[in-house]
Amino acid sequence: MHSFLEIHPDVQEALDNKIPVVALESTIISHGMPYPKNVDTALAVEDVVRKNGAVPAPIALFDGKKQV
Repeated sequence: MHSFLEIHPDVQEALDNKIPVVALESTIISHGMPYPKNVDTALAVEDVVRKNGAVPAPIALFDGKKQV
């Protein structure tokens, strides 16, 4: 399974150090909201997560691998 999963180093460090991680679905960017509002919203959500002491972990499929 790990060959299909890539974990960003920031997320792995948070997991290793028991820091909260918040999974963010990539649908906030790819479905419904028009560009560039979709990207602005996704970045704003990540910022809120960081400001509240957690690490954002956007989740998406990229090149056939689930990326966290």
